[in-house]
Amino acid sequence: MLVTAILDVPDDWEGWRNMARAALVAGIAPDRLCWAERDGDDDGGSLFATPLSAVTSTISSSVSTAGARGAAPMPTIHVPRAFIDLAQTILLFRATERLDLLYRLLWRLQRNRKLLDDPSDPDVQRAGHMVKAVRRDIHKMRAFVRFREVQDDDGKPHFIAWFEPDHHIVRANAGFFARRFAAMRWSILTPDLSLHWDGARVREAPGARADDAPSDDAVEYLWKGYYASIFNPARL
Repeated sequence: MLVTAILDVPDDWEGWRNMARAALVAGIAPDRLCWAERDGDDDGGSLFATPLSAVTSTISSSVSTAGARGAAPMPTIHVPRAFIDLAQTILLFRATERLDLLYRLLWRLQRNRKLLDDPSDPDVQRAGHMVKAVRRDIHKMRAFVRFREVQDDDGKPHFIAWFEPDHHIVRANAGFFARRFAAMRWSILTPDLSLHWDGARVREAPGARADDAPSDDAVEYLWKGYYASIFNPARL
């Protein structure tokens, strides 16, 4: 029997962790678990697969009944800290295959605690490539986002930037921009979602288009000077 696990938000670490833990406790092998991402009204699931929630609900009822009869408790899940750090980064990779890979690694770690120490393992190698791609995209956003000045309705300056990420790294970068540009009001528009900083907190909004951002402004030379000062040819 195939089982479908659907992630509502691509970078929802808590959601993925809860579903992966439930599937692992239920004993669902990686080749029986079909991961998908929700896309609007399309839940991304398979017509021939059983939802994970239905399977885990049945198992929970059975466990509760067995517990009342004094049966053995549910098995303990072993997750090394290195896997949690790895998984939180890989979850930002823009490909559904990352979900299958993460669950497969989690499944195999229950039988081989030192799996992540094997650089020749194909799954470990693929995970490493994903981590590098995500980190590279995070750095690219931090280094090359260029703000342009507009006037808000209240006449105060507001700085807007457009960025097209390769991966789901926008939300993960919100804290960096809030700290770096805390003294000004800004917005970062991307196809996935938009971030708006009012000087106190970051607010999220739906994705935008490139033409929603201004094309030029009077202080562009300041931003060119800023990036020239932080540019390091060695990073290329």
